[in-house]
Amino acid sequence: MSSDKRHFRNVLVIRLSVLGNVAMTIPVLYPVCKANPDTRFIMLTKKWPASMFHDRPANLKVVDFDVKENHSGFFGLLKLASQLHQLYDIDAVADLHNVSGTWIIDTYLRARGAKIARMDREKSKRRALVNHRTTEPVTPIHARYRNVFKQLGFDDPDNFTRLYEGRDWPTSPIIPQKEPGQRWIAISPFSSHRQKAYPLEQMEQVIAELSKRENYWIFLLGGGKTEKIALRHIARKYQRVISLAEVKHKFIDEYALLGQCELVLTMESANMHLASLVDTQAMTIWGPTSPACGYLGYNQVVEDDIQLDMDCRPCSITGDKPCKYGDFRCLKNITPEYITRHVIEAVEENAKKQIKATKLDIARRAAQDTEKKD
Repeated sequence: MSSDKRHFRNVLVIRLSVLGNVAMTIPVLYPVCKANPDTRFIMLTKKWPASMFHDRPANLKVVDFDVKENHSGFFGLLKLASQLHQLYDIDAVADLHNVSGTWIIDTYLRARGAKIARMDREKSKRRALVNHRTTEPVTPIHARYRNVFKQLGFDDPDNFTRLYEGRDWPTSPIIPQKEPGQRWIAISPFSSHRQKAYPLEQMEQVIAELSKRENYWIFLLGGGKTEKIALRHIARKYQRVISLAEVKHKFIDEYALLGQCELVLTMESANMHLASLVDTQAMTIWGPTSPACGYLGYNQVVEDDIQLDMDCRPCSITGDKPCKYGDFRCLKNITPEYITRHVIEAVEENAKKQIKATKLDIARRAAQDTEKKD
């Protein structure tokens, strides 16, 4: 560990992009904060992602900003950098984004004495992978995040378990009480890029089959008017299927739900990463992208996921490119029956694990109570 570390009193951490990428900072940033309690970390991100940082360490401050309102363009970002310097006396920057917008902030703070460390975007490896010149995977983004803190000389233990570890699990007034024997499944059928979404009519077939099991409760996740209408239509057709899109909710509500689920069935999207934050298995359906692109959820296992072995995959790192065949066969050719079978197997296995864990916890608490009485 570098001796420079003890000089860093205030470290700016930057990740400005989409929800999933910001969620992926938490399993890295929280352990770094806890391992370096004498340093204050200031997490800079946009307003909506900023609200997901629950149960954070005491030395982590989250600062949100709105690019369009006050900090648009070159001069807007310079103004933001100046404000950060004045408010927090920044002496190091962990740039977990490494794009032109963050370079402006980096450069301003470097000129005022801050040390800068940036995430390696591995552009050449990414191009080689999607152009099929190699099958070598891109370094997982969690590892690249940790390397930024290593560059600054910080301890960076890879020991994140889940939010609210050792504390009472959060509750929510919009999440029903889970009854013994129930199996809860959260299904997130959408993605920020349409190309990554499994066809909704096929996903409805999965939901229809799962809903036939009387102890299965299915919670549909989505946002936006179009998604809300689509999920409402599905939820009304099947028993024990609830659309969370119908109710205005916050991240605390999603954490309260996902933490009680046996499984989250999701696209390669933010909910895969939210599941990781509460230590719930995410069974991810991969289409144009691939776990080899580096975005697999923290502590998720590739073998649990659903994807087809096709010569044209992956064709994109982020899933924003059109299908060269025009039919998204990497997703359409995955049958609902295949997904349903794998979901049921995983749900039942996870239910067994939860029952065993609950019994062990009850036994442990009983033993602790006995020791107190003695």
